[in-house]
Amino acid sequence: MTDLLVMKFGGTSMGSAERIKAAATLASREAARRPVLVVVSAMSKVTDLLLDTLRHAEGGDTAGIEANLAELRRRHEETCWELVSGPAQEETHRAVVSLVNEFGRIARGIEMLGERPPRAVDEALAIGERLSTVLLSAYLNSQGAAARAINAREVIVTDSVHGNATPIMGPTREKAEVLLTPLLSQGIIPIVTGFNGATADGRPTTLGRGGSDFSASILAAALNAAQLWIWTDVDGIMTADPRIVSSPAVLQEVTYREAAELAYNGAKVLHPRTLAPLIETQIPVWSKNSFAPEKSGTKIVSKVEAQPGPRAVTSMGNVALVSVEPASAEISGTRIMGRAMEALGASGAEVLAMSSSSYRQSFCFLVRKDELARAMEALEASLSLELAHGYLKPIDVDHNVGLLAVVGEGMRGTPGLAGRIFTAISRERVNIIAIAQGSSELTIAIVVARDGLDKAVRAVHSECDLGKPGG
Repeated sequence: MTDLLVMKFGGTSMGSAERIKAAATLASREAARRPVLVVVSAMSKVTDLLLDTLRHAEGGDTAGIEANLAELRRRHEETCWELVSGPAQEETHRAVVSLVNEFGRIARGIEMLGERPPRAVDEALAIGERLSTVLLSAYLNSQGAAARAINAREVIVTDSVHGNATPIMGPTREKAEVLLTPLLSQGIIPIVTGFNGATADGRPTTLGRGGSDFSASILAAALNAAQLWIWTDVDGIMTADPRIVSSPAVLQEVTYREAAELAYNGAKVLHPRTLAPLIETQIPVWSKNSFAPEKSGTKIVSKVEAQPGPRAVTSMGNVALVSVEPASAEISGTRIMGRAMEALGASGAEVLAMSSSSYRQSFCFLVRKDELARAMEALEASLSLELAHGYLKPIDVDHNVGLLAVVGEGMRGTPGLAGRIFTAISRERVNIIAIAQGSSELTIAIVVARDGLDKAVRAVHSECDLGKPGG
Protein backbone atom coordinates (compact mmCIF):
# COMPACT_ATOMS: atom_id res chain seq x y z
CA MET A 1 0.00 0.00 0.00
CA THR A 2 1.63 3.24 -1.18
CA ASP A 3 0.82 6.79 -0.13
CA LEU A 4 -1.34 5.67 2.79
CA LEU A 5 -2.37 8.47 5.13
CA VAL A 6 -3.34 7.62 8.71
CA MET A 7 -5.43 10.30 10.41
CA LYS A 8 -6.16 10.30 14.13
CA PHE A 9 -8.93 12.43 15.65
CA GLY A 10 -8.84 13.16 19.38
CA GLY A 11 -11.72 13.53 21.82
CA THR A 12 -12.40 17.20 21.16
CA SER A 13 -12.25 16.56 17.41
CA MET A 14 -14.97 13.93 17.95
CA GLY A 15 -16.77 15.85 20.70
CA SER A 16 -20.07 16.68 18.96
CA ALA A 17 -22.02 16.07 15.78
CA GLU A 18 -20.53 19.27 14.37
CA ARG A 19 -16.98 18.15 15.09
CA ILE A 20 -17.62 14.65 13.70
CA LYS A 21 -18.87 16.24 10.48
CA ALA A 22 -15.68 18.32 10.33
CA ALA A 23 -13.55 15.21 10.86
CA ALA A 24 -15.48 13.41 8.12
CA THR A 25 -14.87 16.30 5.73
CA LEU A 26 -11.13 16.20 6.40
CA ALA A 27 -10.98 12.43 5.96
CA SER A 28 -13.12 12.24 2.81
CA ARG A 29 -11.23 15.11 1.18
CA GLU A 30 -7.96 13.22 1.52
CA ALA A 31 -9.57 9.88 0.62
CA ALA A 32 -10.48 11.31 -2.77
CA ARG A 33 -6.74 11.46 -3.52
CA ARG A 34 -5.18 8.50 -1.71
CA PRO A 35 -5.92 5.65 0.72
CA VAL A 36 -6.92 6.91 4.17
CA LEU A 37 -7.25 5.08 7.48
CA VAL A 38 -8.83 6.91 10.44
CA VAL A 39 -8.27 6.24 14.15
CA VAL A 40 -10.66 7.85 16.64
CA SER A 41 -10.85 8.60 20.33
CA ALA A 42 -14.01 8.53 22.38
CA MET A 43 -16.06 11.73 22.37
CA SER A 44 -14.60 14.26 24.81
CA LYS A 45 -15.30 13.44 28.48
CA VAL A 46 -16.79 10.04 27.63
CA THR A 47 -13.85 8.01 28.98
CA ASP A 48 -14.14 9.96 32.25
CA LEU A 49 -17.85 9.09 32.33
CA LEU A 50 -17.09 5.40 31.75
CA LEU A 51 -14.46 5.37 34.51
CA ASP A 52 -16.85 7.12 36.89
CA THR A 53 -19.51 4.51 36.13
CA LEU A 54 -17.10 1.69 36.95
CA ARG A 55 -16.24 3.39 40.25
CA HIS A 56 -19.95 3.54 41.09
CA ALA A 57 -20.23 -0.12 40.13
CA GLU A 58 -17.35 -1.18 42.36
CA GLY A 59 -18.95 0.70 45.24
CA GLY A 60 -22.36 -0.87 44.71
CA ASP A 61 -24.01 2.43 43.73
CA THR A 62 -26.82 1.29 41.43
CA ALA A 63 -28.32 4.76 41.11
CA GLY A 64 -24.98 6.19 40.02
CA ILE A 65 -24.57 3.46 37.40
CA GLU A 66 -28.02 4.03 35.93
CA ALA A 67 -27.65 7.82 35.86
CA ASN A 68 -24.34 7.56 33.98
CA LEU A 69 -25.71 4.96 31.56
CA ALA A 70 -28.60 7.28 30.77
CA GLU A 71 -26.16 10.14 30.11
CA LEU A 72 -23.94 7.94 27.92
CA ARG A 73 -26.94 6.85 25.87
CA ARG A 74 -28.43 10.36 25.64
CA ARG A 75 -25.26 11.96 24.37
CA HIS A 76 -24.63 9.39 21.65
CA GLU A 77 -28.28 9.13 20.64
CA GLU A 78 -28.52 12.89 20.17
CA THR A 79 -25.33 12.88 18.12
CA CYS A 80 -26.68 10.00 16.03
CA TRP A 81 -29.90 11.87 15.28
CA GLU A 82 -27.96 14.96 14.20
CA LEU A 83 -25.61 13.03 11.94
CA VAL A 84 -27.80 10.63 9.95
CA SER A 85 -31.43 10.24 8.91
CA GLY A 86 -33.76 7.61 7.45
CA PRO A 87 -32.91 3.89 7.56
CA ALA A 88 -29.25 4.71 8.29
CA GLN A 89 -30.34 6.51 11.45
CA GLU A 90 -32.27 3.48 12.68
CA GLU A 91 -29.35 1.15 12.01
CA THR A 92 -26.84 3.50 13.67
CA HIS A 93 -29.15 4.00 16.65
CA ARG A 94 -29.43 0.24 17.16
CA ALA A 95 -25.63 -0.04 17.11
CA VAL A 96 -25.31 2.78 19.67
CA VAL A 97 -27.90 1.24 22.00
CA SER A 98 -26.26 -2.18 21.68
CA LEU A 99 -22.86 -0.79 22.72
CA VAL A 100 -24.34 1.18 25.64
CA ASN A 101 -26.10 -1.98 26.78
CA GLU A 102 -22.86 -3.93 26.47
CA PHE A 103 -21.14 -1.43 28.72
CA GLY A 104 -24.07 -1.63 31.13
CA ARG A 105 -23.73 -5.41 31.37
CA ILE A 106 -20.04 -5.08 32.24
CA ALA A 107 -20.74 -2.37 34.83
CA ARG A 108 -23.47 -4.43 36.50
CA GLY A 109 -21.17 -7.44 36.55
CA ILE A 110 -18.57 -5.35 38.37
CA GLU A 111 -21.27 -4.22 40.79
CA MET A 112 -22.06 -7.85 41.61
CA LEU A 113 -18.36 -8.67 42.12
CA GLY A 114 -17.63 -5.57 44.16
CA GLU A 115 -14.32 -5.14 42.35
CA ARG A 116 -12.96 -4.13 38.94
CA PRO A 117 -11.04 -6.93 37.22
CA PRO A 118 -8.45 -5.35 34.89
CA ARG A 119 -9.67 -7.31 31.87
CA ALA A 120 -13.26 -6.16 32.43
CA VAL A 121 -12.12 -2.55 32.81
CA ASP A 122 -10.21 -2.69 29.51
CA GLU A 123 -13.21 -4.18 27.71
CA ALA A 124 -15.54 -1.57 29.21
CA LEU A 125 -13.41 1.50 28.51
CA ALA A 126 -13.03 0.60 24.82
CA ILE A 127 -16.78 1.15 24.39
CA GLY A 128 -16.20 4.91 24.09
CA GLU A 129 -14.01 4.53 21.03
CA ARG A 130 -16.32 1.89 19.55
CA LEU A 131 -19.21 4.33 19.78
CA SER A 132 -17.13 6.95 17.95
CA THR A 133 -16.35 4.55 15.09
CA VAL A 134 -20.05 3.79 14.66
CA LEU A 135 -20.99 7.47 14.47
CA LEU A 136 -18.20 8.60 12.14
CA SER A 137 -18.50 5.66 9.76
CA ALA A 138 -22.30 6.08 9.58
CA TYR A 139 -21.97 9.76 8.71
CA LEU A 140 -19.30 9.14 6.08
CA ASN A 141 -21.43 6.47 4.44
CA SER A 142 -24.45 8.79 4.47
CA GLN A 143 -22.35 11.34 2.59
CA GLY A 144 -21.28 8.87 -0.08
CA ALA A 145 -17.82 8.09 1.27
CA ALA A 146 -17.49 4.35 1.91
CA ALA A 147 -16.35 3.67 5.47
CA ARG A 148 -16.30 0.71 7.86
CA ALA A 149 -16.13 0.69 11.67
CA ILE A 150 -13.30 -1.56 12.92
CA ASN A 151 -12.61 -2.66 16.48
CA ALA A 152 -8.82 -2.49 16.97
CA ARG A 153 -9.17 -5.58 19.13
CA GLU A 154 -9.29 -7.45 15.82
CA VAL A 155 -6.03 -5.89 14.58
CA ILE A 156 -3.64 -4.71 17.30
CA VAL A 157 -1.99 -7.59 19.18
CA THR A 158 -0.52 -6.71 22.57
CA ASP A 159 1.03 -8.23 25.64
CA SER A 160 -1.21 -8.99 28.62
CA VAL A 161 -0.54 -5.89 30.74
CA HIS A 162 -4.09 -4.65 31.20
CA GLY A 163 -4.42 -0.87 31.33
CA ASN A 164 -1.03 -0.17 29.76
CA ALA A 165 -0.40 -2.83 27.11
CA THR A 166 2.48 -2.86 24.64
CA PRO A 167 1.96 -3.83 20.99
CA ILE A 168 3.51 -6.93 19.45
CA MET A 169 4.26 -5.67 15.97
CA GLY A 170 4.74 -8.93 14.02
CA PRO A 171 1.25 -10.35 14.60
CA THR A 172 -0.21 -6.85 14.34
CA ARG A 173 1.25 -6.42 10.85
CA GLU A 174 -0.18 -9.77 9.81
CA LYS A 175 -3.66 -8.92 11.06
CA ALA A 176 -3.55 -5.43 9.56
CA GLU A 177 -2.59 -6.90 6.19
CA VAL A 178 -5.48 -9.37 6.30
CA LEU A 179 -8.22 -7.06 7.63
CA LEU A 180 -7.32 -3.50 6.64
CA THR A 181 -5.38 -3.70 3.37
CA PRO A 182 -8.31 -5.18 1.38
CA LEU A 183 -10.59 -2.37 2.58
CA LEU A 184 -8.06 0.30 1.66
CA SER A 185 -7.55 -1.29 -1.76
CA GLN A 186 -11.30 -1.02 -2.39
CA GLY A 187 -11.36 2.68 -1.49
CA ILE A 188 -13.09 2.04 1.85
CA ILE A 189 -12.01 4.18 4.82
CA PRO A 190 -11.45 1.96 7.89
CA ILE A 191 -12.56 3.83 11.03
CA VAL A 192 -10.55 2.11 13.76
CA THR A 193 -10.92 2.41 17.51
CA GLY A 194 -8.01 4.03 19.26
CA PHE A 195 -6.76 3.04 22.70
CA ASN A 196 -7.50 -0.68 22.61
CA GLY A 197 -6.19 -4.01 21.36
CA ALA A 198 -6.16 -7.64 22.46
CA THR A 199 -3.73 -10.35 23.45
CA ALA A 200 -2.89 -13.10 20.97
CA ASP A 201 -5.61 -15.26 22.54
CA GLY A 202 -8.19 -12.48 22.27
CA ARG A 203 -8.31 -10.95 25.75
CA PRO A 204 -9.16 -7.22 25.53
CA THR A 205 -6.45 -4.74 26.51
CA THR A 206 -5.95 -0.99 26.45
CA LEU A 207 -2.81 1.01 25.68
CA GLY A 208 -2.94 3.50 28.55
CA ARG A 209 -4.91 6.69 28.99
CA GLY A 210 -4.66 8.82 25.85
CA GLY A 211 -3.46 5.79 23.91
CA SER A 212 -5.38 6.57 20.71
CA ASP A 213 -2.31 8.43 19.42
CA PHE A 214 -0.31 5.29 20.11
CA SER A 215 -2.88 3.19 18.24
CA ALA A 216 -2.53 5.43 15.20
CA SER A 217 1.25 5.15 15.16
CA ILE A 218 1.09 1.36 15.62
CA LEU A 219 -1.19 1.05 12.59
CA ALA A 220 0.86 3.54 10.56
CA ALA A 221 3.98 1.46 11.21
CA ALA A 222 2.18 -1.86 10.61
CA LEU A 223 0.90 -0.69 7.21
CA ASN A 224 4.03 1.28 6.29
CA ALA A 225 2.03 4.48 5.90
CA ALA A 226 3.43 7.49 4.08
CA GLN A 227 2.27 9.95 6.76
CA LEU A 228 0.45 10.20 10.09
CA TRP A 229 -1.69 13.25 10.89
CA ILE A 230 -2.77 13.69 14.51
CA TRP A 231 -5.73 16.09 14.81
CA THR A 232 -6.19 17.88 18.12
CA ASP A 233 -7.63 21.22 19.26
CA VAL A 234 -4.33 23.17 19.25
CA ASP A 235 -2.25 24.51 16.37
CA GLY A 236 0.66 22.13 16.92
CA ILE A 237 3.49 21.58 19.39
CA MET A 238 4.19 24.82 21.21
CA THR A 239 7.14 26.28 23.05
CA ALA A 240 5.06 26.17 26.26
CA ASP A 241 1.54 25.53 27.51
CA PRO A 242 -0.59 28.51 26.37
CA ARG A 243 -2.56 28.26 29.63
CA ILE A 244 0.65 29.20 31.47
CA VAL A 245 2.61 31.36 29.01
CA SER A 246 0.80 34.17 27.24
CA SER A 247 2.73 34.11 23.96
CA PRO A 248 4.07 30.65 23.09
CA ALA A 249 5.08 29.96 19.49
CA VAL A 250 4.13 26.95 17.39
CA LEU A 251 7.21 24.93 16.42
CA GLN A 252 7.31 24.28 12.68
CA GLU A 253 9.41 21.12 13.06
CA VAL A 254 10.64 18.99 15.94
CA THR A 255 12.49 15.70 16.08
CA TYR A 256 10.97 12.44 17.23
CA ARG A 257 13.12 12.64 20.35
CA GLU A 258 12.07 16.20 21.16
CA ALA A 259 8.38 15.41 20.69
CA ALA A 260 8.66 12.25 22.80
CA GLU A 261 10.45 14.07 25.62
CA LEU A 262 7.87 16.86 25.61
CA ALA A 263 5.02 14.35 25.72
CA TYR A 264 6.69 12.29 28.45
CA ASN A 265 7.19 15.39 30.59
CA GLY A 266 3.68 16.74 30.42
CA ALA A 267 2.92 18.22 27.00
CA LYS A 268 -0.57 16.98 26.13
CA VAL A 269 -0.36 17.16 22.34
CA LEU A 270 0.83 13.54 22.01
CA HIS A 271 0.69 10.33 24.01
CA PRO A 272 4.24 9.69 25.36
CA ARG A 273 4.66 6.38 23.49
CA THR A 274 3.23 7.62 20.19
CA LEU A 275 6.45 7.97 18.25
CA ALA A 276 8.21 4.74 19.23
CA PRO A 277 6.80 2.59 16.38
CA LEU A 278 7.63 5.26 13.78
CA ILE A 279 11.28 6.01 14.48
CA GLU A 280 12.70 2.99 12.68
CA THR A 281 10.57 3.54 9.56
CA GLN A 282 10.91 7.35 9.84
CA ILE A 283 7.27 7.96 8.97
CA PRO A 284 6.68 11.72 9.28
CA VAL A 285 4.00 12.92 11.70
CA TRP A 286 2.02 16.15 11.68
CA SER A 287 0.30 17.54 14.77
CA LYS A 288 -2.60 19.62 13.42
CA ASN A 289 -5.66 21.53 14.63
CA SER A 290 -8.99 20.16 13.40
CA PHE A 291 -10.62 23.46 14.43
CA ALA A 292 -8.22 25.35 12.13
CA PRO A 293 -7.15 22.82 9.46
CA GLU A 294 -5.73 25.52 7.23
CA LYS A 295 -2.82 25.97 9.67
CA SER A 296 0.25 23.88 8.87
CA GLY A 297 0.80 22.50 12.39
CA THR A 298 4.04 20.90 13.55
CA LYS A 299 5.95 18.33 11.54
CA ILE A 300 7.77 15.62 13.50
CA VAL A 301 10.75 14.11 11.71
CA SER A 302 14.01 12.32 12.47
CA LYS A 303 16.28 15.35 12.20
CA VAL A 304 16.06 19.15 12.12
CA GLU A 305 18.64 21.88 11.98
CA ALA A 306 18.79 22.65 15.68
CA GLN A 307 19.77 26.12 16.86
CA PRO A 308 21.80 26.27 20.09
CA GLY A 309 19.63 26.11 23.18
CA PRO A 310 16.23 24.61 24.07
CA ARG A 311 13.18 24.39 21.84
CA ALA A 312 10.41 24.25 24.44
CA VAL A 313 9.57 24.04 28.14
CA THR A 314 6.82 21.85 29.55
CA SER A 315 5.52 21.04 33.01
CA MET A 316 3.53 18.56 35.07
CA GLY A 317 1.77 19.24 38.35
CA ASN A 318 0.16 15.90 39.22
CA VAL A 319 3.38 14.35 40.52
CA ALA A 320 4.95 13.28 43.81
CA LEU A 321 8.60 13.09 44.89
CA VAL A 322 9.61 9.91 46.71
CA SER A 323 12.84 10.00 48.75
CA VAL A 324 14.75 6.96 50.00
CA GLU A 325 17.66 7.38 52.44
CA PRO A 326 19.80 4.70 54.15
CA ALA A 327 20.02 5.19 57.91
CA SER A 328 23.75 4.47 57.81
CA ALA A 329 26.56 5.00 55.34
CA GLU A 330 27.35 1.29 55.78
CA ILE A 331 24.26 0.32 53.78
CA SER A 332 24.85 -0.02 50.05
CA GLY A 333 22.72 2.70 48.52
CA THR A 334 23.46 1.37 45.04
CA ARG A 335 21.89 -1.99 45.87
CA ILE A 336 18.90 -0.30 47.47
CA MET A 337 18.50 1.88 44.40
CA GLY A 338 18.70 -1.13 42.08
CA ARG A 339 16.04 -3.03 43.98
CA ALA A 340 13.84 0.05 44.14
CA MET A 341 14.01 0.54 40.37
CA GLU A 342 13.29 -3.14 39.78
CA ALA A 343 10.23 -2.93 42.03
CA LEU A 344 8.99 0.20 40.28
CA GLY A 345 9.46 -1.44 36.90
CA ALA A 346 7.44 -4.46 38.00
CA SER A 347 4.66 -2.19 39.28
CA GLY A 348 4.33 -0.44 35.93
CA ALA A 349 4.99 2.98 37.44
CA GLU A 350 7.13 5.31 35.31
CA VAL A 351 10.00 7.23 36.86
CA LEU A 352 9.82 10.74 35.42
CA ALA A 353 13.07 12.01 36.96
CA MET A 354 15.66 10.69 39.38
CA SER A 355 18.45 12.26 41.40
CA SER A 356 20.94 10.89 43.93
CA SER A 357 23.55 12.14 46.38
CA SER A 358 26.96 10.65 47.16
CA TYR A 359 26.90 10.64 50.96
CA ARG A 360 24.86 7.64 52.18
CA GLN A 361 23.74 7.30 48.56
CA SER A 362 20.24 8.62 49.21
CA PHE A 363 18.09 9.13 46.14
CA CYS A 364 14.74 10.54 45.10
CA PHE A 365 12.50 9.99 42.12
CA LEU A 366 9.36 11.51 40.66
CA VAL A 367 6.21 9.58 39.72
CA ARG A 368 2.74 10.57 38.58
CA LYS A 369 0.26 10.79 41.44
CA ASP A 370 -2.10 8.32 39.81
CA GLU A 371 0.73 5.76 39.88
CA LEU A 372 1.95 6.60 43.39
CA ALA A 373 -0.10 4.05 45.33
CA ARG A 374 1.10 1.04 43.37
CA ALA A 375 4.66 2.44 43.26
CA MET A 376 4.73 2.74 47.05
CA GLU A 377 3.20 -0.69 47.53
CA ALA A 378 5.87 -2.26 45.33
CA LEU A 379 8.68 -0.22 46.91
CA GLU A 380 7.70 -1.01 50.50
CA ALA A 381 7.31 -4.72 49.69
CA SER A 382 10.75 -4.87 48.08
CA LEU A 383 12.46 -2.98 50.92
CA SER A 384 10.35 -4.34 53.78
CA LEU A 385 13.25 -5.98 55.63
CA GLU A 386 15.43 -2.85 55.60
CA LEU A 387 12.52 -0.66 56.67
CA ALA A 388 11.49 -3.02 59.47
CA HIS A 389 15.00 -3.16 60.94
CA GLY A 390 15.73 0.53 60.60
CA TYR A 391 18.42 0.16 57.93
CA LEU A 392 16.43 2.67 55.89
CA LYS A 393 14.76 5.80 57.13
CA PRO A 394 10.98 5.91 56.56
CA ILE A 395 10.27 6.59 52.89
CA ASP A 396 9.28 10.23 52.43
CA VAL A 397 6.67 11.40 49.90
CA ASP A 398 6.37 15.08 48.97
CA HIS A 399 3.10 15.89 47.21
CA ASN A 400 3.76 19.63 46.97
CA VAL A 401 6.05 19.48 43.94
CA GLY A 402 5.90 19.97 40.19
CA LEU A 403 8.09 18.97 37.26
CA LEU A 404 9.52 21.44 34.76
CA ALA A 405 11.37 20.06 31.73
CA VAL A 406 13.44 22.05 29.25
CA VAL A 407 13.83 20.19 25.95
CA GLY A 408 15.86 20.67 22.79
CA GLU A 409 18.36 18.95 20.52
CA GLY A 410 20.40 22.16 20.52
CA MET A 411 21.02 22.04 24.25
CA ARG A 412 23.89 19.61 23.85
CA GLY A 413 27.19 21.35 24.53
CA THR A 414 25.68 24.82 25.02
CA PRO A 415 27.81 26.38 27.76
CA GLY A 416 26.14 28.31 30.56
CA LEU A 417 22.62 27.16 29.66
CA ALA A 418 21.88 25.30 32.90
CA GLY A 419 23.14 28.24 34.94
CA ARG A 420 20.84 30.65 33.06
CA ILE A 421 17.85 28.37 33.60
CA PHE A 422 18.49 27.94 37.34
CA THR A 423 19.12 31.65 37.78
CA ALA A 424 15.87 32.53 36.00
CA ILE A 425 13.93 30.20 38.30
CA SER A 426 15.61 31.45 41.45
CA ARG A 427 14.97 35.03 40.39
CA GLU A 428 11.28 34.25 40.82
CA ARG A 429 12.01 32.95 44.34
CA VAL A 430 10.98 29.42 43.36
CA ASN A 431 12.75 26.67 45.28
CA ILE A 432 14.56 24.05 43.16
CA ILE A 433 14.25 20.70 44.93
CA ALA A 434 15.94 18.27 42.51
CA ILE A 435 17.63 18.26 39.09
CA ALA A 436 18.09 15.45 36.57
CA GLN A 437 19.71 15.42 33.14
CA GLY A 438 20.30 12.47 30.85
CA SER A 439 23.60 11.81 29.10
CA SER A 440 22.11 12.94 25.77
CA GLU A 441 21.65 16.49 27.15
CA LEU A 442 18.30 16.57 25.38
CA THR A 443 16.32 17.36 28.54
CA ILE A 444 16.93 19.09 31.85
CA ALA A 445 14.27 18.00 34.36
CA ILE A 446 13.80 20.25 37.38
CA VAL A 447 11.60 19.53 40.40
CA VAL A 448 10.28 22.68 42.06
CA ALA A 449 7.73 23.58 44.71
CA ARG A 450 4.26 23.13 43.22
CA ASP A 451 3.07 26.66 43.99
CA GLY A 452 5.99 28.07 42.00
CA LEU A 453 5.71 25.79 38.95
CA ASP A 454 3.89 28.18 36.62
CA LYS A 455 6.19 31.07 37.56
CA ALA A 456 9.20 28.88 36.84
CA VAL A 457 7.84 27.90 33.41
CA ARG A 458 7.26 31.54 32.46
CA ALA A 459 10.71 32.51 33.71
CA VAL A 460 12.48 29.81 31.66
CA HIS A 461 10.41 30.56 28.56
CA SER A 462 11.38 34.22 28.77
CA GLU A 463 15.03 33.62 29.64
CA CYS A 464 15.52 31.22 26.72
CA ASP A 465 13.63 33.50 24.30
CA LEU A 466 11.31 30.67 23.25
CA GLY A 467 8.37 32.76 22.04
CA LYS A 468 9.75 33.55 18.60
CA PRO A 469 7.32 32.36 15.89
CA GLY A 470 8.32 29.45 13.65
CA GLY A 471 10.99 27.96 15.91
